[in-house]
Amino acid sequence: QVQLVESGGGLVQAGGSVRLSCATSGRTSSSRTMGWFRQAPGKEREFVAAIRWIIGSTYYLDSVKGRFTISRDNAKNTLYLQMNSLKPEDTAVYYCAASITNLIMSRVISAHEYDYWGQGTQVTVSS
Repeated sequence: QVQLVESGGGLVQAGGSVRLSCATSGRTSSSRTMGWFRQAPGKEREFVAAIRWIIGSTYYLDSVKGRFTISRDNAKNTLYLQMNSLKPEDTAVYYCAASITNLIMSRVISAHEYDYWGQGTQVTVSS
């Protein structure tokens, strides 16, 4: 089992920045791919970014490229999402997820490929 706990969400003005953290515990060595998803009210959960835990390859939703950066601290078993130049359309609950598989690019965007999920943290961007 892997436990994931997100933190760092909140209210921010458009153009501002927020850094989300996802602390992992349990059988963390089994996590091969980790990602961030988001879900806005009335919408489906959407892929935001992912990282291959060992080699560090990253993948991003097109609309966040150049604004968001996913990273991890292996020693702290923590995943991060640095979000800059935030827009009101970035408002959502952000979820951290972990997969026991080294997901290829075509699969990292699918929520079904992930085995463990955090409880989510709200990010609200005001205009």
